[in-house]
Amino acid sequence: MINGNLKLAVQKSGRLTEKSMQLLRTCGLDIENYSDRLIVSARNFDLDLLFLRDDDIPEYVQDGVADIGIVGENVAVEKEADVEIIKKLGYGKCRLVIAVPEEKNIMNLDELNGKRIATSYPKILSNFFGNNKIDAKIIQINGSVEIAPSLGIADYICDIVSTGNTLKLNKLKKFTNVFDSEAVLICNKNIEQDSEKFMKLKNLIARIESALNARTSKYLMMNIPKTALAQIREILPALKSPTILPLADETMLAVHAVIPSDMFWQIQDDLHEAGASGLLLIPIENMIL
Repeated sequence: MINGNLKLAVQKSGRLTEKSMQLLRTCGLDIENYSDRLIVSARNFDLDLLFLRDDDIPEYVQDGVADIGIVGENVAVEKEADVEIIKKLGYGKCRLVIAVPEEKNIMNLDELNGKRIATSYPKILSNFFGNNKIDAKIIQINGSVEIAPSLGIADYICDIVSTGNTLKLNKLKKFTNVFDSEAVLICNKNIEQDSEKFMKLKNLIARIESALNARTSKYLMMNIPKTALAQIREILPALKSPTILPLADETMLAVHAVIPSDMFWQIQDDLHEAGASGLLLIPIENMIL
């Protein structure tokens, strides 16, 4: 599709797909049903979406088939594609860890020397061993890495962990972190040479940043006694000075503030003790700083 549109590669199906599409819609993009299609276009933005296997996305972006892509950071690093990571997206978080059988009690990285480690991420693991001067044998396995110790293929494994349930089911336990990953936006390094596409990319990044800022913030409204204003302002972890509004009751004020989402439950008791009432916490769809 040579139409001048910005081309974004996303995972066709997998743990990043739904949240990636949700993010794009939060950015105001009108995207039609994509379940049975490989390419769709946004109705209100010059953007084509290419639905691909996640392992293929870094190479497609590197080769310019797609201009940008959303992929797990672990995949981008493992593929060693010549692309630029331009934004971490805050979802799809997981860890690449070394796990050992539950009965093993190893305490130090040195105890990995001479062991066989099965993994689907040999390059990331090799870099980790090199940085820590570990001499272990890496056994590359594509899929079902967790059963390698029980089959005698390897002593330990190095695999992606989200909840840890798969490790428990296979009588394994985490030993050490190797790599922390989340969804990232990657970019072809030559995109600046196409000024029109580059401007579209800057617009899209601004929309994404707005959506991400909103995701980690909430809009707080409450009524307070006038006499408590100084104390309330000390309690609030607001991004900027809160908005103060008069009320019909001249002894009271309305206070509006944007606060970090995870802070509200830490400060609500302090706000009540200072005299705040009628607290209302509202989600924010987009926020431009």
